[in-house]
Amino acid sequence: MTVNIQENYIIKTIKDFLHDYHENAFVVGGFLRDCLLGHVSNDVDVVVKNGSARSFSIAFSDYLQGYWVELDSENNIYRVVFPDKSNYVDVADCVGASIEEDLLRRDFTINAIAYDILNEKYIDVTKGAEDLKNGIIREVGKDNIVDDAIRILRAFRFKSQLGFEFSEELKNVLKEHAMLLQKTAKERINIELIKIFAGKNTVNVLFEMDSLGLLELLVPEVSQIKKIPPNSHHHLNLFEHSIETVKHVQKFYEEACSEVQEHLDEIVFGGCKRLSYLKFAAFLHDVGKPATWQIEPDTGRHRFIMHDSEGAKIIVPTLKNLKFSKKQITYIQKIIKNHIYPAGVVTSADASEKAYLRFYRKMDAETIDLIAVAYADRLSALGPDISQDMIEQNINGLKLLLDGYLQQKNNMEPLPKLIDGREIMQITGLSPSPELGLIINKLKEAQLSSDVNTKEEAIAFIKNISPKD
Repeated sequence: MTVNIQENYIIKTIKDFLHDYHENAFVVGGFLRDCLLGHVSNDVDVVVKNGSARSFSIAFSDYLQGYWVELDSENNIYRVVFPDKSNYVDVADCVGASIEEDLLRRDFTINAIAYDILNEKYIDVTKGAEDLKNGIIREVGKDNIVDDAIRILRAFRFKSQLGFEFSEELKNVLKEHAMLLQKTAKERINIELIKIFAGKNTVNVLFEMDSLGLLELLVPEVSQIKKIPPNSHHHLNLFEHSIETVKHVQKFYEEACSEVQEHLDEIVFGGCKRLSYLKFAAFLHDVGKPATWQIEPDTGRHRFIMHDSEGAKIIVPTLKNLKFSKKQITYIQKIIKNHIYPAGVVTSADASEKAYLRFYRKMDAETIDLIAVAYADRLSALGPDISQDMIEQNINGLKLLLDGYLQQKNNMEPLPKLIDGREIMQITGLSPSPELGLIINKLKEAQLSSDVNTKEEAIAFIKNISPKD
């Protein structure tokens, strides 16, 4: 069932403006796709003819008494922000002499639909509405994909988000030209990759991307991950286990309470949901296993000692190459490095409220995220040595850990600052240095463990510690 575009507040406002402006404008892109799929959206893109995007956007901004922003001077793309600062319209020039020509230069038919605002009619020269109805992603033209290879990745993004199937023609285009992504700007790849992990259908898409060699192209560590076979704790090989973990993170989210969903729906970093980055980190959580893989000669048991810490280090060059920001890299590293921690807390023989509280304080804003990955990791590792009782005990423990956090998180006071860096330097004789940083971190760890609770205890702790301990 479609959403009535004529009743949309932004579209009605643009139409009122056009009556005074005496020119027409056309809505294009994802807004129309969402409307035709029955989804409400306010992410409106408008194109105008005759190269008038700049003058149109300035006049519309003045009409609204809103705000005008130049997004891309080279390609003449501008943003008009409504006075409420919540709604906005992006304005660009038609590519070509007409709206029909513009649509024929777009990527997929489901995105090649326009809405004539003044005449209140759809323009659909590629039968995109029919493909939307049938759940098909079809290229407008092969050359449109080849000329801008990022559209290869966008095809997988739409499949992940919409759950549609590729047309046979598009499958052939992707298979033939997948490696063109090697020449695409990493910043653009970054955006599409995270949006792939935002979709509900990420798992199927990852396998399909892998069949074309795209995963190893984007994340070279995948080639090593594929070398780890199933073992006594894992019924799947490591590559399949990694994707299965993504599947169970999505399931965790879908079955979670509203408070957990709101946390994972938070827009973070580069404007995407926390869940997107969490699923990407879940895919990478065992990236350190190939480098730490050992097989015990007596038992044949597969061991991956310190693979969590090793993985957090190994993945950094790849993340930097893909132009992830420092904050994004820090988040992904934190998930990888600590993905075993929640299970360790709940299965420890001396599990206690004190241990729970230490976990909450140490993981802070990522507490829910790490519980989600631990939950997914457990359900994705069902080797012959893993009994149903072990699984239930672990999952039930993680649920208690999560419930405890939700009950306490608003009442947890931050750790008191018992002593500052200047005082520590006076006690130790150190100047600002990595050694000083190690001592500060060790003091924080002691506070988290409740081994240090007063300033006097902090001073004594510092006097008796070496950063090399």
